[in-house]
Amino acid sequence: MLRRLPPVPAWTSALVATVVGFGGTVALIVQATRAVGASAAQAGSAVTASCLGVAVAGAALSFGLRMPVVLAWSTPGAALLAAAAPGTSWAVAVGVFLAAALMTIVVGAVPTLGRWAERIPSSVASAMLAGVLLPFCLEVFRTGGTDPLLVAVVVAVFLVVRQRAPRYALVLVLAAGVALTLLRGDAARLQPGATLGTLAATRPSFDARAIVSLGVPLFLVTLVSQNLPGLVVLRVAGYRPRTRPLLLGTGLASLAMAPFGAHAVNLAAITAAICTSREAHPDRAKRWTVGVLYATFYLLLALLSPALVRLFLALPHAVIAALTGVALIPALVGAIETMLAAKAERDAAIVTFLAAGSGLTLFGLGSAFWGLAVGLLALAARRR
Repeated sequence: MLRRLPPVPAWTSALVATVVGFGGTVALIVQATRAVGASAAQAGSAVTASCLGVAVAGAALSFGLRMPVVLAWSTPGAALLAAAAPGTSWAVAVGVFLAAALMTIVVGAVPTLGRWAERIPSSVASAMLAGVLLPFCLEVFRTGGTDPLLVAVVVAVFLVVRQRAPRYALVLVLAAGVALTLLRGDAARLQPGATLGTLAATRPSFDARAIVSLGVPLFLVTLVSQNLPGLVVLRVAGYRPRTRPLLLGTGLASLAMAPFGAHAVNLAAITAAICTSREAHPDRAKRWTVGVLYATFYLLLALLSPALVRLFLALPHAVIAALTGVALIPALVGAIETMLAAKAERDAAIVTFLAAGSGLTLFGLGSAFWGLAVGLLALAARRR
């Protein structure tokens, strides 16, 4: 019986990937859901639903395709939501989640659209993402004006651990920020609520402006910065993933979990690299079991997610802002590198970056949409 169990490195790799993926970005997820009008209970439901989507879809795809399909929630998508225009209601946000999920399903179902999706200019898409992420990263140092000790601690831990053990940097930054808050007695009393995972459905409200302003950018940043890199990670590991079942699987998981608050379920990139390497399992043909173990750990997180959400809601806003900003620095670095990679497209990328980071809201449409529109127009003008 014991011989049939996966080897110890498979368990440890799956556990590390789970801790890194969840612990490094859960503060951002809480902030994003609150920014679009979620109550504490709805934020808990959103995290529970996201973990369930990652667990169920990831296990099914790993088992069915016999490869370690590692899923996650969309970190850049959450940053996009956290920067949403004030006044967005939770029902409208749920409608946005459903619309973005349907876009993913359509792209996965229609082969031609899938091929077009892979041709989206990565410079412009990455520049839009970088513009969305920039204000959060700047907020880390703005927080230093009121709490210099907090900023000094989280930034120092981030820089030191990134040099020594980059895989654990975000988790240790989270631990340092929470520990400092508790030591100073700055945490508020935990709000009453459920301890075990609960799902609270919300009737969606479909707002055309919100779908164009938030839904389309959410779909694009998730596709370009999560799903497509996730496919590359699998190919580098020696697999031949087919785009269609993976996009359909993640799109259907997102659609099923969206009414409960999950903004997007997608392929992981960084955590996927942990689970698809030879160190995770020496036998590539059996490495799919690492994906199932990873899904199992996320299922356990789903059971405890409301308590974890209430813990983060008890932290001061400055702590959440600092942790979120530091957690997004690696994503910002990657986005800037990609947006500047093609020298001929740098002008378009820069205007996209500036427009997306400006916070512009015009005709009810947010800066992410205008950044994307300006960048695509700039590319079209250059090519003509």
